[in-house]
Amino acid sequence: MRCELESNCGVIEETVRRTLISLQTGRDMVTKKTLAAIPDIPSLKKLSQSLAMLDAIMSPEWDYRYYSFDSKWAAGEMMASMRNGCGDEYFILFNPQGAIMKGFAHESAMSPWSNDSEQVWPGVLDEVPNEFAEFLTEPAFSITATTFCIWRRSADASWQTGQINYPEEEDPDGSEDLLLLLNGDPATYQQFAEEYYECSIDLHAVRSVYEHQPLTAEIINRLNPEVSLESLGSDLKEIAYRIGAI
Repeated sequence: MRCELESNCGVIEETVRRTLISLQTGRDMVTKKTLAAIPDIPSLKKLSQSLAMLDAIMSPEWDYRYYSFDSKWAAGEMMASMRNGCGDEYFILFNPQGAIMKGFAHESAMSPWSNDSEQVWPGVLDEVPNEFAEFLTEPAFSITATTFCIWRRSADASWQTGQINYPEEEDPDGSEDLLLLLNGDPATYQQFAEEYYECSIDLHAVRSVYEHQPLTAEIINRLNPEVSLESLGSDLKEIAYRIGAI
């Protein structure tokens, strides 16, 4: 039987909170303050595709998925996203100039809704390079709801942020929680998915998707027996993930 999902937002938030606490123990965290730990642009794009493919397999219902990837967002552009269904999200735009990410943690100390001005925290968007100017005006990315922004131009040696005076809070912009699965470790997704989808997840199958091995009926069956390669046709095209022999 396919894993059933909880529709209650409070239950989802509590489940993910427990997962994050357990995953943080003994692991290197991927946060805005440790930019060097975020994969380079090609690796981040592949990882984003893997996360979207795994969620498509685990949840045929798009509304319940955390991770998505649109390989045809616009001419020469791809877009990755995460939405937890409770108001938190991130978007990553990949284009010929590089990649830029914005995230929103609605309960974080730097949320626009946590301060009287209801404005994006000073410095978060102020130094975004001109190469990504259109990103800041794209309605789909809800720029007014931003708590962190990270970018890397194609010629840059590392990820960048603006100069920000952070409040004295733990994970003030929410990036530590929202970017946890960008550490590139298949076991991180396995543990997250076992909590969220409430079933056992085959680590070997997860690793196969992380490594971008061609997707086969066998891999899919080990993850979710109620999903077929044929039923994933539109997702495979949108994510631009390869398939193996049927």
